[in-house]
Amino acid sequence: MVGSGFAGSLLAMIARRLGKSVILLERGKHPRFAIGESSTPLSNLLLEELSIHYQLPRITPLSKWGTWREKYPEVSCGLKRGFTFYHHKSGSRAALDPERQDQLLVAASPHDAIADTHWYRADVDSLFVREAASTGVEYVDEVQLESASELGGKMRLEGMRHGLRFAVSASFVVDATGPRGFLHRALAIPELPIPDLPPTEALYTHFTGVRRLDDLVADNRGEAPPYPVDDAAVHHVFDGGWIWVLRFDNGITSAGVAATSQFAARLGFGEGAPAWQRLLEQFPTVYDQFGSAVANRPFVHAPRLSFRSGALAGQRWALLPSAAGFVDPLLSTGFPLVLLGVMRLAEIFERDWDSSRFYRALAAYSRRTEDELLATARLIGSLYGSMANFPVFASLSMLYFAAASFSETARRLGRPELAASFLLHDHPAFQIQPLFERARLIRDPKDLRALNDDILRAIEPFNVAGLGQRSRRNWYPVDAEDLVRAAHKVGADRAAIMSLLERCGFEP
Repeated sequence: MVGSGFAGSLLAMIARRLGKSVILLERGKHPRFAIGESSTPLSNLLLEELSIHYQLPRITPLSKWGTWREKYPEVSCGLKRGFTFYHHKSGSRAALDPERQDQLLVAASPHDAIADTHWYRADVDSLFVREAASTGVEYVDEVQLESASELGGKMRLEGMRHGLRFAVSASFVVDATGPRGFLHRALAIPELPIPDLPPTEALYTHFTGVRRLDDLVADNRGEAPPYPVDDAAVHHVFDGGWIWVLRFDNGITSAGVAATSQFAARLGFGEGAPAWQRLLEQFPTVYDQFGSAVANRPFVHAPRLSFRSGALAGQRWALLPSAAGFVDPLLSTGFPLVLLGVMRLAEIFERDWDSSRFYRALAAYSRRTEDELLATARLIGSLYGSMANFPVFASLSMLYFAAASFSETARRLGRPELAASFLLHDHPAFQIQPLFERARLIRDPKDLRALNDDILRAIEPFNVAGLGQRSRRNWYPVDAEDLVRAAHKVGADRAAIMSLLERCGFEP
């Protein structure tokens, strides 16, 4: 295993539980800075399933805010109750529309104890590495790998460590080193374009002293939101990109901007801190939020944010989804995608190792991983295309939230076959590509109403969360009655749903 982020360490633990001899190689040294910091209900559920099935009880508490804080108070994380979106126009302060057409709040949990989390990766990745070592995984850090080749029926990895030559041979290698990572370079794998997605760049770092949004904006009808708006993945959306704000419980806030390359060039993202300052000056409310904030490490500029590998697996190697491709941090899709990949590779190791099915299973893994990457790109690309028109953006977002909440519910009921793919992208009844194409052609309110109606029709068979109800005016709480009314959509009845809610700790 190459790469000791949480996903690489988790798969290393699982392989060790399956009786494999495992070495985990790391280029750097923990603790270290990393992004990819926001969990979702589906990713937490996948983590819980993996930890239970492969007998990793010390990982299970990380699947909920409450159990995390109880078991690992020294490991920093942030409280994520949902997804918060505010729309901004350059030069204008956020002035909340009474009908909330410039905001979107989608709750992911009914209370803090079972909420999702933001992962302070310096702490969390270190925890995963320690747990991997405790299961018997051999961990070696500060390894500068240079080459990979197949030799004598094994993969041979060579490089340097502490000024000395380093080499290791393995029956199989999994790459968890991220986009354009080790095997991509060592095997000279071509990089492929991602259709339907504009070229994008990112600029990001960690801050202290970031103000809370609920001190700066409030609903002008005095209504209480479905959760505290800052205890969430906060998205400041504008024409050409968006800013993320994720709060941890150690006083640090992760923040950055992802934007089209055209927007990035205009602001000079390559200059780092000055570009961030120019960005804030365009959006007064965001400027106020970061007015007294201090970056506690240098800015990182990612000049090519998206990535797609031309090959995902070979006879003796495979890329985790995080190394096979990346789309965008928008909607926190990275965690569920990589955990689905961990789960699928773990199943292959458990079921097909040393069998004639092994290579066919790897080929199927490659196809599914690439298909899900492309499905995610279609959604994210459509959202980028609608960032100037927030009602369209909010409407398209319902496609994601409907698929995600349906998938989570199906898995919690023990029926994962109802939602076998991420975003239901290959579900015969969830054909949404024409909606993305129509969203690019919106010209007037009549077009928008027609698109909204068709999106609601598309999600209706999967809508278990009351999404799209106009009376809620873009605020969507977690409501048990929504799920009860939709029980038939997941092949359940009221009793089964009530039992599910009890198991999940729905009532605080």
